[in-house]
Amino acid sequence: MVFIGMDHGTTGISFCLMSHDGEIIDIFKIDREDSKSGKVSAIEELSKRVDLDSVKLMAITYAMGDGFSKILPIDKVEDRGILSINGAGKVTGGGTSVFSELENSDIPTIMIPGLHKGSDSLDKLFNAAYSHQASPEKVSISYNAFKETGWKNYIVADISSNSVDILIEDSKIKGAIDACLGAMGIVHGPLDLEMLRDIDEGRRGANECFSHAGAIKIAGIDGKVANMKDQLLENYRNGDEKAKLAIDTLIMTVAMEIAGLDVVCENEIEGIVLTGSIGSATEPFNFEDEINKYFKGKYELKVISKESGAIGAAQIAQDVFNGADNILGIEVDFE
Repeated sequence: MVFIGMDHGTTGISFCLMSHDGEIIDIFKIDREDSKSGKVSAIEELSKRVDLDSVKLMAITYAMGDGFSKILPIDKVEDRGILSINGAGKVTGGGTSVFSELENSDIPTIMIPGLHKGSDSLDKLFNAAYSHQASPEKVSISYNAFKETGWKNYIVADISSNSVDILIEDSKIKGAIDACLGAMGIVHGPLDLEMLRDIDEGRRGANECFSHAGAIKIAGIDGKVANMKDQLLENYRNGDEKAKLAIDTLIMTVAMEIAGLDVVCENEIEGIVLTGSIGSATEPFNFEDEINKYFKGKYELKVISKESGAIGAAQIAQDVFNGADNILGIEVDFE
């Protein structure tokens, strides 16, 4: 008996294979470009690692997930569960090809929705403020955080190519701050006045601005998403002042966002969960130590795997298969 979780991430599509007793069998990632070009098949890669007939359920995330609001079987979700592919960062087509493979397979599959204004489970004030709060993998990340900590009131900070912070109150997701709204990630970030003027005056498109609004804009780095992160970290190691300023600024914006979510939580926060390739980083800087300089020991901090999106999705698959009727307040409709 095997459960699978898929995280449709910025730099690649990650899979977690989990046994019936919750032990991780394997975690692997498919490069978006390799998938799009046909060099790699998701089904073939899964078949190398597990007998597909033993898979009881797979839970997947895809793009913004703003076209539905319940956890549903894949055949009940229309248009891949999205309203539009636009405005979501660079589109490569790699995630779409993997989705098509899985959709046409015989693997029982459910889809996890994103957090958006159509999500009945979210706080009405968050929904009134923001049309979109987080993509589906933030739900699975938050679930993995719950499984790792047992906390009922906590904030998840997922820091990588983009930064999204999620507030969980009384074991339900209350709301989140999306990548284009608040804290910087390495690549993506909020649009400031200069960028809005560039858009209005036709110098750059909104998506292009969003995809250059993270720490890289401070460090003066451009290129492919995965390469930009590596270049920024290498520059930091080499003592580059702009790279240090970029990372320090990113950390400050994340601390500000977490503090804001704490203020609107009606309960006392039990802790902060850090994840993502930057949120879980220990070198060339220790993210936990650096952000705790702002918190001054106020919160218990817990670092979980940077693959928490795929792990949490597998845990959702297992619990839905075993009869869970909601995941962090999100209704499950699985028959």
